[in-house]
Amino acid sequence: MLGAIAGDIIGSVYEHNNIKTTDFPLFQDACIFTDDSVQTIALADSIIRGTNFQEKLKEYYRLYRDAGYGFSFIQWAEAKESTPYHSWGNSSAMRVSPVGFAYNSLEEVLLEARKSAEITHDHIDGIKGAQATASAVFMARTGKSKGEIKSYIESEFEYDLSQNIDKIRETYELDVSCQGTVPQSITAFLESSDYEDSIRKAISIGGDSDTIACITGGIAHAFYKDIPDSIVDKVYKVLDGPLRQVTTLFCNKYDCF
Repeated sequence: MLGAIAGDIIGSVYEHNNIKTTDFPLFQDACIFTDDSVQTIALADSIIRGTNFQEKLKEYYRLYRDAGYGFSFIQWAEAKESTPYHSWGNSSAMRVSPVGFAYNSLEEVLLEARKSAEITHDHIDGIKGAQATASAVFMARTGKSKGEIKSYIESEFEYDLSQNIDKIRETYELDVSCQGTVPQSITAFLESSDYEDSIRKAISIGGDSDTIACITGGIAHAFYKDIPDSIVDKVYKVLDGPLRQVTTLFCNKYDCF
């Protein structure tokens, strides 16, 4: 989870200023947390407290209205009676990493990932993106190899993970769909050598940089276990007090520091 938040913050300055290289400063003064982090922490808070995902997402939206949500999510969050809006967008995948850390079987992870997605993203691709990301986090956390993770994602979700990052980088452009971001995010993790390298590779392809790095970062954190202290320290300086508190509670409870 912390790895997902770090990816969002690091990628925040590149979403509208794409770069096509892994050689860039990890943090700049302009780095911020976006709705990716807010929604991720909202789901974490929901899991800790045993409340439903919808309530927490709406609560956090009210607390952090300027975090950069999409128009459809804003309409959903402000409506009294919220119904899913059939989205196939990547928000369902970028917020789901806490599910992969919190539950103890792949069956539970798939079920809870579906629940977390379908309150807004009830399109089959929105659900698939959340389930693929959460299952990759769970498999990484529980000791599966990169080869096992790759094979499972390809067979279960029919994502094409055959193209390497260098090839993706050549032609990749902004795409906010799960279909157009989750496979690329997983590939960045699969080709990485450590947590930091995964984030650099994720951002280097361009596109929706903060979300791609958020998805990649959650999986990489689960797999490598360790995030450099310099990155953790910066993340905690960017988050405000309430977001830091929930992040710490979740990471302590589910041993994801």
